Amino acid sequence: MTAQLLKDISFTIIAEGLNNPKGLTFAPDGSLYFTEAGIGGDGASIPAPSGQGNLHYGLSGRVSKIENGTVRPVFTGLPSVAFPDGSGAAGPHDIKFDATGKAYVLIGYAANPAFRKSLGNTDLGKIVTFEQGNNTWSSIADITNCEAINKIASSNSEVASNPLSLYVDSNKLVIVDAGANCLFSVNTDGGNLELLAAIHERILTNPIFPGAKSQNFDRGHVPAPGAIPQAPPQVPIQSVPTDVVKGVDGAYYVCEFSGFPFPEGGANIYKISGDGEVQVFASGFTQLIDMTFDAEGNLYVLQHMNQSGWKGKPDGALIKIATDGERTVLLEGNGLEMPSALTVGLDGAFYIINRGGRPGIGQIIRIENLKNIHQNISPAYI
Repeated sequence: MTAQLLKDISFTIIAEGLNNPKGLTFAPDGSLYFTEAGIGGDGASIPAPSGQGNLHYGLSGRVSKIENGTVRPVFTGLPSVAFPDGSGAAGPHDIKFDATGKAYVLIGYAANPAFRKSLGNTDLGKIVTFEQGNNTWSSIADITNCEAINKIASSNSEVASNPLSLYVDSNKLVIVDAGANCLFSVNTDGGNLELLAAIHERILTNPIFPGAKSQNFDRGHVPAPGAIPQAPPQVPIQSVPTDVVKGVDGAYYVCEFSGFPFPEGGANIYKISGDGEVQVFASGFTQLIDMTFDAEGNLYVLQHMNQSGWKGKPDGALIKIATDGERTVLLEGNGLEMPSALTVGLDGAFYIINRGGRPGIGQIIRIENLKNIHQNISPAYI
C-alpha cells in the first residue's frame, strides 16, 4: 500500500455538534444532505445484542441539508434507538436520491427482529420516502421483516438486522444489511424485495482479543472487554458489510467493517456479480465504512479506524484505489477521527462525516483538491 502522502492537509468544518451522523449525499439540485441516527429517547426499550443493557426508543432521528453554509433540518421526528447516554444509536442511516429528486432514507435497527414489535408501530429497519415541503413520510420496504421471514442468520445462533447503506440503481434500490451480512434489492416502488447475496463468516486464525482494560468499543454489539474470554486458536468472524456502490462493469462492490475482534488488515472489498457470486476484489484494510467511485473509475474508501476499535485510537484514513490497483493513502489521522461517510461534490472536494456514530460531537468536513495535490507527489511504499 502506498504510504501516507498528505501530512499537512487541512479541512473546513461545515457542520458540527451532530448526534450520531451516518449518511451523506448530494441531491440533484446540488444541496448536501445528511442523516443523524439520533439519541434514542425515553420510550420502550429492547436488549442490545451485546448484552450491555437496553436500547431506548425515541423520535430523535433527523435528516438535514446544508444551504449557503447553514444547516437546516428538513425531516425530523424519525425513529431512533440508543443507550441512555445516546451512544450505540440506530436510526436514519443513509439517504439517497433518484434522478427525479425523490429522496429515499434507510432507517437502521441493529437488533433481533423479534424485539421490534415491542416498540410499537415504528419504521426502524425500513426504507421510507418523503413528501417534499412537509414532514411526512411513508414506508416502501421493510428490510428487517424480510430478514426475519427468511431467517437470515448473522451467526449460528443469532438473527440480527441493521440496514446501513443504500444505493440507487435506476429503478432499483440496493441495500446493505450489516447485521444480516447480506445485500438486498427492492424496486423504487417497494416491489420485489429480494436477497441478492450473502457474505458468509470466515475463520480467523490466531486472533488478538482485547484485554480487560481495553476500550469498550462497539458497545451495542460486542460484550464489555471484561466479559470477553481468552482468545481461542481460531474464531469465526462476520463480514459486517457497510456500503455498496456499482462499478462501470455493472458489478456491485461492497466494503466490510469486519466483525469482532476487528482484526487489523482483515477487512475486504467484495465484487458481487449479477447472479450473486461473491469474490474478494481487494483486501488488507481495517474497518472500512464507506466508499465511492469517481468518474475515472478510481475507488475511494474510508477506514473508520486504522487500528482495532478496542485499542481506542480514533484515527481514520481515506484511501484511493486506482484503476490499476495501486493504493494511495490520501489522508490519515490529522483530525480525521472515526469517519463514517464520504461523498465527492461537483466542486471536486471531498465531504466526510467525521466523528461519526457518536452523540453530540459529529462533524461534516470539507477537504479541497485532494486528488490534484496527491498527483504531484511521488509515492513511497510501505
